[in-house]
Amino acid sequence: MNDDQALRRKMADALEAAGKLQSPAWRRAVEAVPRHEFLRGGFFETVPGVSPTSWAPVMPDAPGWLERCYADESLVTQIAGTIVPGDLEGRISRAPTSSSTMPGLVVRMDEDLLVEDGMRVLEIGTGTGYSTALLCERLGEDLVTSVEVDADVAMRARNALAAVGYHPELVVGDGLAGHKDGAPYDRLIATCGITTIPQAWIEQVRPGGLIVATVCGWLYSSELARLTVQRDGTATGRLLGGQISFMLARPQSPPPLGMLPDLDAGEERPTTVGADLLGDWTARFVMQLATPRVQRLDLPRNGRTEHVLLDVDAGAWAAVYADGAGWLVRQGGPYRVWDLVEERIGLWQVAGQPDLSEFRISVADGQQTVFWPS
Repeated sequence: MNDDQALRRKMADALEAAGKLQSPAWRRAVEAVPRHEFLRGGFFETVPGVSPTSWAPVMPDAPGWLERCYADESLVTQIAGTIVPGDLEGRISRAPTSSSTMPGLVVRMDEDLLVEDGMRVLEIGTGTGYSTALLCERLGEDLVTSVEVDADVAMRARNALAAVGYHPELVVGDGLAGHKDGAPYDRLIATCGITTIPQAWIEQVRPGGLIVATVCGWLYSSELARLTVQRDGTATGRLLGGQISFMLARPQSPPPLGMLPDLDAGEERPTTVGADLLGDWTARFVMQLATPRVQRLDLPRNGRTEHVLLDVDAGAWAAVYADGAGWLVRQGGPYRVWDLVEERIGLWQVAGQPDLSEFRISVADGQQTVFWPS
């Protein structure tokens, strides 16, 4: 047994002990697929003690590189849409745009997909190709189709997959459109966050088939959802719990903030819903259900921190801040952002503040509804 085989087995043992790897079939896949082969181009790690967050490359000749490849952590492989580790010396302070997802999450999602032998799977987001390889090992490469929006990322994944002996159908294109030429599929899995389940996915999965994807929003609270496709062209399901997080699909990313509105204008009043709830994962998810086009930024102003929610396109905004023993909100624009937040949070609190694992989701005619039992 060579070093990486031992590391694969060690990783499988750790995932199994943590309850993330439960079936023998998926364990065999984890032990068979060499994750490090999908990271030959290196990865980025955060530079400690630096603000804003900065990234430095870690290449295969770095001490501990192989061991890091088999840790249960996500490894960033692309920055700012084009920059890969081999392009950089030093560090960079830009946003990550592609990564190798932590193996525990990949396997957890694969388990939640409830595949059986002979099923055809459409994967949205090839990334490095590691998750694609696990699907190929479990089901056979002829049953796996994967779509990647970034042509360079797709090329690197294709090469890595071929190097370890897998040749699934790889498509360069908008994953939100799926891949209708190969439909219908038995299962669809997305390795990117999405704000809404695309109707195209539902149309490309057979009735009774499953979709597993992470439903997210621009306040960046997200959760894994599993939906069953119905014969009438709708899909229904539930959130699965666990505070799952992925990078948003690029076409659904929020617009640039641009110039901020005059935050000293607007109407000010007390509020019983404080900005402290923005730190609660479930409460923040509820807030973004109420205001799906809103982004958040925290600004130091006038000796205090103002928590600003801004709808860039509409020009609506709310600034919430603590004042003595309570909270105040100041709002402006064509609609009242915080009024909507207060209303939805109030309904959630009256219902007993249910956990996200109790939420349900349905999609009909392209319209997505997320709700909790009353």
